[in-house]
Amino acid sequence: MHMDLQISNQLLLVGGASSGLGKAVATQLLSEGAHVIAVARSSDALQELRQTHPYKVEIVVGDLTLDATLGELAQLIGNRSLSGALINAGGPPAMTALETTLSDWDAAYATVLRWKVALTQLLVPGMMSRGYGRLVFIESASVKQPIENLVLSNAFRLAVVGFVKTLSQEVAHSGVTLNILAPGYHATPAMERLYKKKSEQTGMSMEEAMLQYISQTKVGFLGAAADFASLAVWLLSPHSRYLTGQTISVDGGIIKGTMG
Repeated sequence: MHMDLQISNQLLLVGGASSGLGKAVATQLLSEGAHVIAVARSSDALQELRQTHPYKVEIVVGDLTLDATLGELAQLIGNRSLSGALINAGGPPAMTALETTLSDWDAAYATVLRWKVALTQLLVPGMMSRGYGRLVFIESASVKQPIENLVLSNAFRLAVVGFVKTLSQEVAHSGVTLNILAPGYHATPAMERLYKKKSEQTGMSMEEAMLQYISQTKVGFLGAAADFASLAVWLLSPHSRYLTGQTISVDGGIIKGTMG
């Protein structure tokens, strides 16, 4: 039986839409009949997405961490009714805690936290005034259990959780929900930085490093972007109205804690 997600012809924003998890979510939204504003830095990949659904995709080529890109987005949305947004972009470089400098921390604040606050503050008031909105943030399973060599991500993604949880409580009465998806290891380009770092530290090949990450998952394989997207798209739909302020792990069983 097909579940109607009730998002046909709704307008949704997707960050990081050119590859990996963001692209998978954009593709599934389009297959459900939604209109998508796709944002990413890669023009070619966005053009390709638009060619698959020429009348359903609008593109913004830009870096979401920059105020100029957020300004362009605000202009494009105008006073149209935006139903939801996937808040997603790349993460900071892989480093151990003692390798980092304070300038790395300043840069990671801009990469992981600052723009999400700005974009959320841009979108939520309009959603509140219309009495409906769905914001889904893609963070990382590291918010439940730190991932080695990702200290900048481990620290700042927790700050995003604190922000989203607080705001979700403040606006819950308005029909606007905010939730976080915390992916573990998925077969996407974002994993390359972890393989590379592990390879540099140990001398093992990239292939061996990948196998080591796979062995950490209890299910025995890396996640598929399309599977992840099916949950994200449900969260971006009216069906998720009773779920807000949650951080849901999609991790193949990596997290051992009972609250994972």
